Amino acid sequence: MTPTELAEKLHARDVVLLAARLLLSLIFMHEGLQLATHFEGAQKAMAALGVGTPLLLATIALQLGAGLSVALGVLTRLGAIGLGLFCLMTASLFHTNFASQNELLHFEKDLAIAGGMFILALAGSGRLSVDRVLVGFAKGRAGEGAKA
Repeated sequence: MTPTELAEKLHARDVVLLAARLLLSLIFMHEGLQLATHFEGAQKAMAALGVGTPLLLATIALQLGAGLSVALGVLTRLGAIGLGLFCLMTASLFHTNFASQNELLHFEKDLAIAGGMFILALAGSGRLSVDRVLVGFAKGRAGEGAKA
């Protein structure tokens, strides 16, 4: 058995996609929860950067909603594109002081995460996802309707 055949038999692609989805979504769900549970402090910090409350609320909604979307595999491609674009905007708007090694590191991490999200958007969620379960359920229901 070749390594490719073994990987296919073990559904390695789907396991790796699940692990990648969970790892990529963790930072967004964590940060979204932090912003939501420490809203007043986040509001003050964002105001200092010129970000108003409506944009803060949209950020929280995006991080939690798209983060869960990616983690669970529900509309994964859409969630991944949204978070990828969010990372590009965050990098270009907030992490451009390259004289600071910390800011440069955040800039590079945002670009790396965006790249991972765009690859996930192309690859899709894989078989270990809620989307796959829903498609299977819908096909089963359609088959039952055809028999009736």
